[in-house]
Amino acid sequence: MSLAVQRVTPQPVPPHARQHMVRMRDGVLLATDVYTPGGDGPVPTVLARLPYDKNSRYVFFDRIAERFTARGYAVVVQDVRGKFRSQGRTLGWTGEVDDGYDTIEWITHQPWSDGIVGMFGDSYYGFTQWSAVSSEHPALRAIVPRVTCTGNGPGIAGYDTGAGPQPLWLEGATYQAQVWVDNDIHEFDLDLTRRPVAAAYEEAFAAIGKRSAGFDLIVAGIPLAPYNGPHPYDARPVPVLHCVGWFDNLGTAHMRDWTELARRPGWSAVQYLLADTIDHENYFLESAPVRPEDDHLADDAALDRMIDRYTGPAADFFDVFLKGTARPESLPRVRWRLGHVGWRTAESWPLPEAVETELHLADPAAATGPVPGGRLGTDPAPAAEAVDWRYDPDDLVPSAAADTFLQLRDHADERATLDRDDVLVFTTPAAETPLDLAGPAHAVLHVESTAPGYDVFVRLLDLAPDGTARLVLRGCAQADRPGELEIALGHTGYRLRPGHRLALLVASSDFPNHLPNSGTAESPWTTTTPKASVQTLRTGPAHPSRLRLTVLPGSGEPR
Repeated sequence: MSLAVQRVTPQPVPPHARQHMVRMRDGVLLATDVYTPGGDGPVPTVLARLPYDKNSRYVFFDRIAERFTARGYAVVVQDVRGKFRSQGRTLGWTGEVDDGYDTIEWITHQPWSDGIVGMFGDSYYGFTQWSAVSSEHPALRAIVPRVTCTGNGPGIAGYDTGAGPQPLWLEGATYQAQVWVDNDIHEFDLDLTRRPVAAAYEEAFAAIGKRSAGFDLIVAGIPLAPYNGPHPYDARPVPVLHCVGWFDNLGTAHMRDWTELARRPGWSAVQYLLADTIDHENYFLESAPVRPEDDHLADDAALDRMIDRYTGPAADFFDVFLKGTARPESLPRVRWRLGHVGWRTAESWPLPEAVETELHLADPAAATGPVPGGRLGTDPAPAAEAVDWRYDPDDLVPSAAADTFLQLRDHADERATLDRDDVLVFTTPAAETPLDLAGPAHAVLHVESTAPGYDVFVRLLDLAPDGTARLVLRGCAQADRPGELEIALGHTGYRLRPGHRLALLVASSDFPNHLPNSGTAESPWTTTTPKASVQTLRTGPAHPSRLRLTVLPGSGEPR
């Protein structure tokens, strides 16, 4: 039986939108919807350029447009080159600089446009915003990139977190195989346990009758250069509202953009941060695990509630930088949500009052046992110790979520993973008072392996008094020699409540989110006989394996 593939085709253009086929400089026509507010006179425009069908419920732009047009903005939504109703070659992360410039230029010549443009949107349509920044069109006055980054496409050289080599993100490869084949999207479920792993994708391409050029670049290890203009960091600064999710799978890369631009003259003055306790698909920590009536991907009332929270800050930002009807001082420079507590504001991030603390990994011999495992505390390990753990390609450590884009929808209990004998676990004592994490976190581990190349995955979990364990942060690294690995876990705003403990999990696989290591010099895509290996973690004065956290003073100190 061949693989079942569901083809997703364009939905109808809403009656309150007008579609235009907008010509790019090479003659390719891009399908572009326009929504205009009532009233007389030209107005500023909010532009989104995306590959997911501008008319689909998944991107719900008919409802988004209602919010922005009610605030006096025209809204333009475009299928990018090679997707849905637009012409051109289907290959993501290419051509967006020029197409962004040409689309903005077209907008400025329309009778409903006052010549001022802002951009808005998530993920890939955050990347198209950065591409438009690279184009340096003078009409682009502000952007609101959400849960995204300036880096390259998923799996094609990886999203750049600045953290060095990483295991290949298998979810990103699947995304390429489903979204970037042709104009449509092709949905299918793969058996990724088969060997070689590439064969599962070949079955999908055979069923579709076409290949994904982006996927083939991933397997070949060929990077793409996404900007044919300056990198956005080096482009003309425009005001940016970074909308970050503490639980977003691109959160580490997004916060790297924030941090890098904060160092750049010109950019630092026009950056704003909105950091919420959301995942990539805009599920909220306070609703997790999500009930059916709160699932905005399935329930229309939940979608309307979510859209108000989703568009409101962007409209306020555009009122300042597109319309000029509000002053910049009306916007908090940083607005962030402390998980389990609520919203706070600040002048900068990381917070000036936040302090760095280190928790040392100790008693590693206990780390392969059941929870509580080894110790995680402020006192350095007094003597050199080590512990081995295994990588078994036939018994891979399960990912924190089968789909990390939807991390908070199920917000899975990971206690069973903590109790596996092929992971290491280190825990703090139960908190006596609240501990507020507010800033970046890193795991610094001294590791070696019997394999020529190996992967290390780290998760920081909240271990509740009832034994449930839920993800707070995660990160990974790939190495080909023994030594110290510094693994970025991203930024967070999260309260560890009294009675709860932090648990640090260390593993050598994360399946199905990441491609399993071959354990040899063979490609993990094509190997049919991956090899098991043994990893060693070292602690003590000469090998100080530790967890580095940023915490608010006055909250409970880890012990």
